[in-house]
Amino acid sequence: MAFTIDRPHVRGRAPRRLWRGTAAALAAALLSAVGTVLPAGPAHAAGATQLVYISNAGAGTVSAVDPATGSTVATIEVGSAPTGVALTPDGSQAWVANSASDTVSVIDTATNSVAASVPVGRTPQSVAISPDGGRAYVVHMDSPSGVDVIDTSSLVVTATIPAGDFPDVLGLSPDGGRLYVGNYFSSTVSVIDTASNTVTATVPVGNAAGLAVSPDGAHVYIADYNDNRLSVIDTATATVTATVPVGSLPQNVAVAPDGGFVYVANRGGNSVSVVDAATNTVVATVPTGGGTSGVLADPDGTRVYATNTFVNTMSVIDTATLTVTATVPTGSRPWGLAMGKVVPPAVNAIAPDRGPTTGGTTVTLTGSHLTGTTAVVFDGTPASGVTVVNDTTVTATAPAHAPGTVGVSLTAKGRTVAAGTYTYQRPAPTITAVTPAQGPASGGTAVTLTGTGFTATTAVAFGAVPAASFTVDSDTRITATAPAATAAGQTDVTVTTPSGTSTTSPADRYTYTRDTTKLTAQPVLLSIAPGQLSVNLNLSATLTDTTTGKPVPGATITFKVGTTTVCSALTNTAGIATCTGPVPVLTVLLHLGYTATYNGTPALEAATATAGLIRLG
Repeated sequence: MAFTIDRPHVRGRAPRRLWRGTAAALAAALLSAVGTVLPAGPAHAAGATQLVYISNAGAGTVSAVDPATGSTVATIEVGSAPTGVALTPDGSQAWVANSASDTVSVIDTATNSVAASVPVGRTPQSVAISPDGGRAYVVHMDSPSGVDVIDTSSLVVTATIPAGDFPDVLGLSPDGGRLYVGNYFSSTVSVIDTASNTVTATVPVGNAAGLAVSPDGAHVYIADYNDNRLSVIDTATATVTATVPVGSLPQNVAVAPDGGFVYVANRGGNSVSVVDAATNTVVATVPTGGGTSGVLADPDGTRVYATNTFVNTMSVIDTATLTVTATVPTGSRPWGLAMGKVVPPAVNAIAPDRGPTTGGTTVTLTGSHLTGTTAVVFDGTPASGVTVVNDTTVTATAPAHAPGTVGVSLTAKGRTVAAGTYTYQRPAPTITAVTPAQGPASGGTAVTLTGTGFTATTAVAFGAVPAASFTVDSDTRITATAPAATAAGQTDVTVTTPSGTSTTSPADRYTYTRDTTKLTAQPVLLSIAPGQLSVNLNLSATLTDTTTGKPVPGATITFKVGTTTVCSALTNTAGIATCTGPVPVLTVLLHLGYTATYNGTPALEAATATAGLIRLG
């Protein structure tokens, strides 16, 4: 069956390359052969992360398709007969060559609307964007043919580079230093230095209908349309080093992200040839749809997309099984394909970065490109409650895990990245009993603490005062020595470990009681002369803490005879207070004794003592 070319801007030429013309009968037959059009159902677990932009040459539109669902997210009207599509490195724009209106449409991918239209040379076919996004290269076939260089900021054509006869495809080296242009009629590839915008080499090939550069820049692959083969160019020598027979009328080429395979769209063969780049041999031929014209390798390496011009569909090929897993409807006569490189998620902080082995801690992961997060995993165990707050924040609930530091990962849009580490700690200790539950304020009582999580205890405290000493007997038992207190009353006992400090409760209460005291006064011998009105008494008393058996220094002792205060004094280090004071003789004779009084403190009970005043003579 013969086919003609409907290319309004090309006059006086009728190459055998199939481009726009279709036959209704063939289309109907091919539609029947392809069968039911299904929504996309990828076999890989990792979901696609970017929209696929498809130029529909027969509709003057670009379809933005979600390859994960097979749904068309947007249909964007562009110029007439759009063909080549390319995305900027940041994915913010899609540039579309409109072959019948001699323009390039610039699509804002955030709104999926045309933001600008740039006039270029006649019959533009393909677009390439420099790695820095600063320049767009548009190859056009007519009057004169060549490559227009567009400043992407000003949207102005800054140069036009002559190429071969009827140039229609192009591609850039990974560093953007060289531009390769396939010339259909002259059966060559022009090698252009992008710094000087000059042709530095011309490589003979077949009728160049498709072109792709390997990720490492070492090879350029050319679809030789009329020779049904793939030419492999060594970029170091600018020579063809291999030719690989492929399907009928190879139209376009794509290379896997790792460079391992080359995919060739066979327009006449209704298929995609899979070429092993290491051996330059076809390892598989995947049947697709009628008039397979465009081909694109997903940046994640899991899929290949192929446009079927005669039947208005896109085939989704699983690269693991090399089978078509879905057929997605498109606009009329789909042609070019573009998809942005995936920007992987990144996590730069996780807080808190530690929690109990029982799990249940809500952690917050912060970073970038976190929209689409589907999983957060702690050392192989998925977290629960994964919530995407926004593009920079995700929250999740940590699962239970044994003690130790583990790695955390996050999966978003099919990409899994390290998210930092998380330390599982034993739960904070708990105290369920204190025995005995009381003791003197002077401290020294051996107290047994019962509870959980006592291993690795670093501190025991009675209120704010550290225990005089403690011993961890087991994970459930501690023996501690109560410190001295400044006052009687209840206080909470706490245990601290690396996992935290025990929460106070009635079960951890310890009551300090005041120490008992004893005051001892000594009898005083005195003599009173006839007619003497007063007498100086030398008085003393000893104060002892009977709980500890130790003297009490610094305590105030008041001495009285009857109701008359004689004097007051502080006890010395031996607990003895002494003082001297005058007392009326009549008072002495009436009482013949004195009283020593200690009023006590919050930690010591009060005490009194009496002793006689013994008159001599």
